[in-house]
Amino acid sequence: MLVVLDLMGVAVFAVSGALAAVHARLDVFGVLVLACVTSLGGGVIRDVLLGISPPTTLRQWPYLVTPVVIGLVVFRFHPAVTRLRRGTQLADALGLALFVTTATATGLATGAPGVTSAIVGVITGIGGGVLRDVLLNEIPQVLRREIYAIAALIGATLVVVGLRLGLPYPAVTIGAAVIVAGLRILALWRGWNAPVPRS
Repeated sequence: MLVVLDLMGVAVFAVSGALAAVHARLDVFGVLVLACVTSLGGGVIRDVLLGISPPTTLRQWPYLVTPVVIGLVVFRFHPAVTRLRRGTQLADALGLALFVTTATATGLATGAPGVTSAIVGVITGIGGGVLRDVLLNEIPQVLRREIYAIAALIGATLVVVGLRLGLPYPAVTIGAAVIVAGLRILALWRGWNAPVPRS
């Protein structure tokens, strides 16, 4: 189940990265690079932090094939995909939720302390998006006012607490993912933002 959730996160983040590349008018190679970096970057960071070598995404072919296929589909059909703006925001929220919960659970499974696992989960969830924005010479979305990292931190904390209490793994991870995605979507819908300095 962990692998399935992980691959779902890879797929939805690949859509986010590929669309960002299309909007920046990159060529097909650039679209594939952004799709791969956005979808796999967080996982590579997670494995490096947890001492998993070589990273899982470089050892199992589905992790490499998925973003390439998604990138090609988005490149070919981007006008239709671009019109689904709310759909891509939903995909990004779902990717954040899946990456945060699976990375936190992976950290606990490797014997890392709860705090460390939660931090790894947050970094994994936001890492691919940060790399995407840096490559596009933009301020990373997570550093702007939107509720993004806060939702990730809440989800990671819920996974740690739930699994430490011995609750069923599927219920904990899926429940936490729903909460993360729900907070992210609600923040977008209601226009919630983190505080910023007064001008």
